[in-house]
Amino acid sequence: MNILIVEDEELAVKKLRKTLEGVEPSAVVAGITDSIRTTVEWLNEHPQPDLILMDIELADGQTFEIFNLTEVKSPVIFTTSYDEFALRAFKVNSVDYLLKPVQKEELEAALAKFRRLNTAIRPLSIDTIVKELQDKLQPKQFRKRFLVKHAQKLVSIETDEIAYFYSDGRINFFKTIDNRKFVVDYTMDELEEMLDPEKYFRISRSFYVSIHSVDRIEDYFGNRLILGLEPGVDKEALVSREKVGEFKKWMGK
Repeated sequence: MNILIVEDEELAVKKLRKTLEGVEPSAVVAGITDSIRTTVEWLNEHPQPDLILMDIELADGQTFEIFNLTEVKSPVIFTTSYDEFALRAFKVNSVDYLLKPVQKEELEAALAKFRRLNTAIRPLSIDTIVKELQDKLQPKQFRKRFLVKHAQKLVSIETDEIAYFYSDGRINFFKTIDNRKFVVDYTMDELEEMLDPEKYFRISRSFYVSIHSVDRIEDYFGNRLILGLEPGVDKEALVSREKVGEFKKWMGK
């Protein structure tokens, strides 16, 4: 098995080579590159390796750029310094992601997974993998303001000014902290994609509240909660039963 190591930290390279020798003695390190430029050059000048062990963060940028500059046909196992919670979110079908410093058991399991996938009929889609990783690593941009109608004019309302969103029949509204009410031309599902989950929580199908709007929390029948919101609203703000545990964590329990 010929392996290319893409890593810009000398100690990490030494550690990875030693770990690799312990779990795959027959593996041959065909090359070591330490930047986007040298990796692209190596891939253009050498036969594609059987496998690439690739650090995500290099001194000259994220290694995703390599896939824009040259064709990468080899399966890739990414290494990363991100914490284990984030690491689990990066897991996909086709490759693995190892937390640095790479441990023997983790590398052994990743290589075993590589061998299984390498013999499968379904081809590895490195483009799909890279796009998924980019989407997860790049900070998501949440909505900062909404353009809404007021009388005969359009006004822009900063998201931080909004206390909560709610549905009344087929129309969705939001109320601002200073108790102004506006129609919003988005569904609750669309709003869920737009709003920062640290600041807003969807308590039910018809309510989306900001953390600063919750004035009172009380038990309600059916293992639900009822909220007192500020400013007040003429609808019951109920936390659905399946959302109660998650809501309590969001509020800081």
